Amino acid sequence: MPKEMVLKPIGVVHAGEQGFAVEVFPEYRPALRELGDFSHVHILWWGDQTDTEESRKSLTCNPPYAKEHTTGIFATRSPNRPNPILMTVCLVLDINIERGMIIVPYLDAFDGTQVVDIKAYFPLSDRVRSVSYPKWLSHWPEWMPEKEGEVDFEALGLA
Repeated sequence: MPKEMVLKPIGVVHAGEQGFAVEVFPEYRPALRELGDFSHVHILWWGDQTDTEESRKSLTCNPPYAKEHTTGIFATRSPNRPNPILMTVCLVLDINIERGMIIVPYLDAFDGTQVVDIKAYFPLSDRVRSVSYPKWLSHWPEWMPEKEGEVDFEALGLA
């Protein structure tokens, strides 16, 4: 029998009209040391605001960006999954270690979402030279735009 897993939040998302930030709790702020030297980070967060017994049973879905396709949940970024661990790669705009704040231009998490981990983006292990993906995603751009206003959510089928 597998051991029980215990996750503890290390911070919280602040999302509002002013932008996005991750507040790292005081006891974890020493872990921010040198993170400011990286341009990007992975933010792993708990999809607590959509977490229900029913959503954890979801094994297939019709993603909003390809409604005509039924896919397995592991072929999507849907928050409805057995464990709602979600991830966003974010451009780092600023880090204030003293206040425990990481400022990012966008994070697809709700205000108040619990953050479970932060990892530095390493091109050597996080970037892949040759990628393949299904034709039903061919309307998506090759790269995630990094400047505010560059993401056309309607074209991606997410509006």
